[in-house]
Amino acid sequence: MSDKPGTETTSYTYEQAGVSIEAGNALVKAIGPLVKATMRPGADGEIGGFGGFFDPKAAGYNDPLLVAGNDGVGTKLKLAIDTGRHDTVGIDLVAMCVNDLIVQGAEPLFFLDYFATGKLENGVAERVIAGIAEGCKQAGCALIGGETAEMPGMYAAGDYDLAGFCVGAVERGEQLTGERVAPGHVLLGLTSSGVHSNGFSLVRRLAADKGWKLDRPALFDRDRLLVDTLIEPTRIYVQSLLPLARDGLIDAMAHITGGGLLENIPRVLPQGAHAEVDADGWEQPGLMAFLQAQGNIEPAEMARTFNCGVGMVLAVEPANAEIVRARLEDAGETVVPVGRIVDGPKGCTVRGSAGTWSAREDWSATQNA
Repeated sequence: MSDKPGTETTSYTYEQAGVSIEAGNALVKAIGPLVKATMRPGADGEIGGFGGFFDPKAAGYNDPLLVAGNDGVGTKLKLAIDTGRHDTVGIDLVAMCVNDLIVQGAEPLFFLDYFATGKLENGVAERVIAGIAEGCKQAGCALIGGETAEMPGMYAAGDYDLAGFCVGAVERGEQLTGERVAPGHVLLGLTSSGVHSNGFSLVRRLAADKGWKLDRPALFDRDRLLVDTLIEPTRIYVQSLLPLARDGLIDAMAHITGGGLLENIPRVLPQGAHAEVDADGWEQPGLMAFLQAQGNIEPAEMARTFNCGVGMVLAVEPANAEIVRARLEDAGETVVPVGRIVDGPKGCTVRGSAGTWSAREDWSATQNA
């Protein structure tokens, strides 16, 4: 009788079906030191169990509210895959989650990741997870577990997907809900490190239609390759903002992700508060100007698709504005004037030399990935 696969005497194995348990075990062993490097009070940094423990009391909390969030990296992953730039998309993954927690005044405590691919190969997973560990270190949270899924037939050769899950905490009564924001508040912006992780479907469409040479110096920055300016990881703002939030100097924060300035700022405003943004208050980065020119993108479309150079917006009382600015600059942030809060329907109006455009709560809005 033949032992050819498919005959009655064939002895099937999981590896023949495309899943290598040995490769998965090797990955866990390889990332062990990376995980240990993210240890912090409350987490021991060990992996391999069925779940990860975290002790809020060991982290210094008395009566914590837990805040949870999850996110992905969107089609920026496709750019990373196509160009072999796998080392920093893990930072993006962490950033997209932890920046969402800090806007509520919460300290990110622990992180879990999900990495899915058709076949584990060529050390790609290790490079991605090394980036996740680096993002966790930047955010001060522990990488306490995750899932690596090898699923033959689900993904094209070389493709993979990522998801991240983060839990943070804030002492009861110290959470930021936007309730303290009122007309007269000042809006300050923290500059972004590039496109971050939203709008890449449009970026990739432009790259294909315009025939960009990604491996050549960028027209707006001759010292860097175009691909490096695009793949630049999302800035993590946690360590800069957490002390100010705990000191009560910030009344609301908006993480500028899908939907841009127009649709993210209103998410943290109470009824009767309207954000007026002066788009001439900061210089548009060369990358953003390049994208707008290449796509002949209308200003309103820019304001709801890209961060336009501002990755985080803070609402502060005028009396606190200068101390907030000074402390953030000491922490390494670049702070720009964004606008102010006025009386009006909950929403946002962006004004600048290119025109005026608005979004209100009662208008339909789509969060662009």
